[in-house]
Amino acid sequence: MNDRAALDLLLAHGTLSRTRIGKLTGLSKPTASQLLARLEAAGLVVATGTTEGRPGPNAQLYAVNAGAAHAAGLDVNPGRVLAAVADITGATVGRFELPTPGRRPAEAVVSQVTRALEGAVKDAGLTRGDLHRVVIGTPGAFDPSTGRLRYASHLPGWHSPALLDELAAALPMPVEYENDVNLAAVAEQRLGAARGHDDFVLLWNQEGLGAALVIGGRLHRGFTGGAGEVGFLPVPGTPLVRQVVRANSGGFQELAGAQSVPRLARELGIETPEQPYADVAAGLLARAAAGHGEDPLLAELLRLFAQRLATGLASVTAVLDPELIVLAGGLTAAGGEPLRALVQAELAELAASRPRLVVGEVRENPVLRGALESALATTRDEVFDTSR
Repeated sequence: MNDRAALDLLLAHGTLSRTRIGKLTGLSKPTASQLLARLEAAGLVVATGTTEGRPGPNAQLYAVNAGAAHAAGLDVNPGRVLAAVADITGATVGRFELPTPGRRPAEAVVSQVTRALEGAVKDAGLTRGDLHRVVIGTPGAFDPSTGRLRYASHLPGWHSPALLDELAAALPMPVEYENDVNLAAVAEQRLGAARGHDDFVLLWNQEGLGAALVIGGRLHRGFTGGAGEVGFLPVPGTPLVRQVVRANSGGFQELAGAQSVPRLARELGIETPEQPYADVAAGLLARAAAGHGEDPLLAELLRLFAQRLATGLASVTAVLDPELIVLAGGLTAAGGEPLRALVQAELAELAASRPRLVVGEVRENPVLRGALESALATTRDEVFDTSR
């Protein structure tokens, strides 16, 4: 326990002296010295230099040995596989992006995953055998009873019942799979707006609309892995969608997803460019947020979109009563604080409880960052266990 406490402190602070570790852990100087000697012999910490500019003799500084272990994360969507490798301190040391246009069979998926991973490993100057663990984030979720991907019909090639076995055979290290929005929540809980919160909902709005549910500090995935697929939620203000899995859409997605913003803009008389709808939506919301109400049409667009988001969130709030709601994804980032404030005010009218709304802070590849954080958490538990 003392060893792990010291390692966690070194991860948090970067470098510490023996005296400082002793004070932070409550250990005596001899015990702290023995602890550091043990960790250094195990290859888990390294001496990095000495303190300077202070009275008295310089003190030896220690840090976690970044090369003690490495883990990888992958963020998969229909257009690309993005892979990254991190050392045990969490620093990203390798990265690779593999475009994946068009439909593809399961065997192509295995090849693309291994190629993307190999590219990131090579960029890090490592081999695949150096990786302790990999976490792969995808839309939807793999049903634990069947092993098949559900809720993501737009991800071609990933629906073979044999895919997980084939990936396990192709990769020499333990592999875990997680919903992409859940991983964005992991990133926010570890590094962003949800730090210190054990009960929160993350609403993700980009090409698709979904949520991650964290209850008692743990992700809630549901019986089939589909907890948080709120895009399928029936809501007032849009026709009832039937056969939602076949349609790959639902009421809340139609009401407040990215495709709704250009439609709403055209209804208000705002011209929209001929671009992918997610790009158009983000651009419109960014203009509306930057204008601070100067353009009445854009201000009305932002207000109506906030009302639509709050409509679905009211149902989520009624069921879960979360402490915090994190608004994340490209659309909510584009709307920023003006959108957040409007949703907060609207939700206060629609929901009995009053969760606090915040904008997500992890902006650069939150799904990939969450995959790395998830892989590193297990890796550290295993590597830092000096009792074995």
